[in-house]
Amino acid sequence: MKYHIGQVVEATVTGIQPYGAFLSVDADTTGLVHISELSEGFVRDVALFMNVGDKIKLKVLDVDEKTHQLRLSLKALNPPSLRKERKQMGSASRLPNAKIGFGSLAEQLDGWIETAKKELKHD
Repeated sequence: MKYHIGQVVEATVTGIQPYGAFLSVDADTTGLVHISELSEGFVRDVALFMNVGDKIKLKVLDVDEKTHQLRLSLKALNPPSLRKERKQMGSASRLPNAKIGFGSLAEQLDGWIETAKKELKHD
């Protein structure tokens, strides 16, 4: 097979399911990008990232030579620095006056909700 793990390919979205998207890489090769491989964060709907007919660049995670199917990832194309930044965005350290411990959860909850709402508006 002409594809290998780590390779970046361009594929056309042929179908969307709640768990991921099916893609056509070429006339003989198909692929699947699982919902967990779309983004570092929570993904509610695959259709927010792609639609049928879209051409998308993805990274090959696995190759099944017998079935000519690829396991693909969109989030693997993000540079590690961006992934690290996204993980840190969820930490309490970015919130002003954040305390660590269960007792402070109730005090911080409203602030976390407001921060999350602001982030959603900017995404």
